[in-house]
Amino acid sequence: MNLIYAFPEPLPLERARGLQVVHTVAALAEAGVNVQFAYAPVAGAEPFHYYGVERPANVMPAPIARSLSWPLSRVHSNRLFFSRLRRHFSAELAQQPLMVRHIKLAALVAQQLPRSNFLYEAHEVFGDTASASRRDEHRRMEALVMARAGAVVTNSAATAQRLRDLYAVGGIQGLGDGILEVIPNGVTRPETLPAKPWVEAARHVVYAGSFFPWKGAAELVAAAASLPGCRINMIGGEDKRIAEFKSMLVSGGAEVVFSGHMPHVQVMQQLAGACIAVLPNRDDADSAFTSPIKLFEYMATGCAIVASDLPSLREILAEDEAAWVKPGDAVSLAEGIRALAENPERARLLGERVRAKSAAYTWAARGAKLKAVLERMGTGRRAA
Repeated sequence: MNLIYAFPEPLPLERARGLQVVHTVAALAEAGVNVQFAYAPVAGAEPFHYYGVERPANVMPAPIARSLSWPLSRVHSNRLFFSRLRRHFSAELAQQPLMVRHIKLAALVAQQLPRSNFLYEAHEVFGDTASASRRDEHRRMEALVMARAGAVVTNSAATAQRLRDLYAVGGIQGLGDGILEVIPNGVTRPETLPAKPWVEAARHVVYAGSFFPWKGAAELVAAAASLPGCRINMIGGEDKRIAEFKSMLVSGGAEVVFSGHMPHVQVMQQLAGACIAVLPNRDDADSAFTSPIKLFEYMATGCAIVASDLPSLREILAEDEAAWVKPGDAVSLAEGIRALAENPERARLLGERVRAKSAAYTWAARGAKLKAVLERMGTGRRAA
């Protein structure tokens, strides 16, 4: 099976979606799909190497610039990327399936390429998460994509259900006879882990991810004031946001270390040595559709998880697989962390439980499921 995977953003990218794209492409290739990988290149950087992923031999990179030439190199657009994509794959696009996860590119594909020849990977519902001024525009794009895609894969059941509710998926022409399937994100699961210092679990608390408001990192900083004796390592965040968080810290609370951005390999090493990992998402529109890669990384590295009680996280973790806390509530978050810090044995058992469960959420397993969707999509096209 051959596939074109198109991602119109620069790679590598200091956002989780960059990591997700590279792992998805590699997993598809490892499942036996020959992938021509189109992306916007970054000078001097190789995406797979950047994320510590070995590029399979059947992944053929196809760097496609999304910008104009110098001196207008700061001008870039999805339309320019798509135009160059069509020229680069002028013959293949009529025959091979195309996979995209970028809504604007997907809308261009839906408008201009043969119907049902592409798979759209939905990681949120832009008709809900876009700013109010752009919501109608994004709903028009999503409606077009839902109507014309041969298959749609969502990261969560919540995302799938909201797409059904907004766009009558299952009864409209196009996807009504197509495929809508939930396939969460994944993880590269370490085969072994170092011994964790569970007796000192309070000194090995970690948060890894961006510092966007909906991620709840601010609540974790506020919770630190009520956690004397704890040490919290916060990985990620921009310099400006880190400075703001440092100004929020009070004496007498937890020791908070801001590690900033680091290569993904190092992040996994930090998680492997941590005992308690925190996922403090707020109850915002973005959180409603999340399938956090960090959740699966926390699980795979055997951390006891303190998580906001949200349906999107409950899809993955059962009642007895996390310390559940009230979203957006620093007091509840502090109580959840303290409950595990003061009971290292409970924390250890939770870590072991989610570590075992992570075996079902590998990138390899995800690649096999995506290949099956592509095969079903291709059968449907031939039957039509």
